Amino acid sequence: MDPKPLSRTALPLMVSSRFLAGIILMGCMLFIPAGTLRFWQAWLYMGLLFLPVAIVAVVLFIKDPELLERRMRTREKETPQKNVIAASSLLLLAVYLIPGFDRRYAWSTVPSTLVVSVDILILLGYLLFVLTVRENRYASRVVEVQDNQVVISTGPYAIIRHPMYLAVSIIFTLTPLALGSYWALIPALLLPIVLAGRIDHEEKLLRRSLDGDEGYCKQVKYRLLPLIW
Repeated sequence: MDPKPLSRTALPLMVSSRFLAGIILMGCMLFIPAGTLRFWQAWLYMGLLFLPVAIVAVVLFIKDPELLERRMRTREKETPQKNVIAASSLLLLAVYLIPGFDRRYAWSTVPSTLVVSVDILILLGYLLFVLTVRENRYASRVVEVQDNQVVISTGPYAIIRHPMYLAVSIIFTLTPLALGSYWALIPALLLPIVLAGRIDHEEKLLRRSLDGDEGYCKQVKYRLLPLIW
């Protein structure tokens, strides 16, 4: 059963407080290790990450506050998913801390053209995220089967079964290059492996609890990468 919806007053307060906390936290993770605010890659990255998030949050609040509330949920119910969240959180912490130290001690020299090119790819990854959310209003951040949920097989779901995770993989595996660090690629490249474990457990839950999911999996063969997996 879905939890009791937040009020129209409580929801924007929750969203805005988490948004502000996210900016402060990311700023601390990037600029404190760097020891300087003269870190243009970090400023550009934060802008292209948080500006689209703010726009999407406003649009969802106006058009689909229920979906926005689902995106605010973070408490997993299943133990395997809790383990995945813990592992991915540690990897993301490394992904965001290493570039600052890399900037301070000049471990990497990533060309500006590559940084900007990767930023464009990250925006495309976020576009895939937006298209996925637009197609699937059951797209919660936690693994669950919601009341009246149906199988979605249109849009990006007609090509792969987990476009949301593909979008996340694009954004976060490319983040180190966007922040000018080669060394941060080491933890970043482990993220898709952790997500693969999350996908495996999620599919077992969906096949067990969501009518029509087994047929959908037979129809759409690939989970994350067309023609590969």
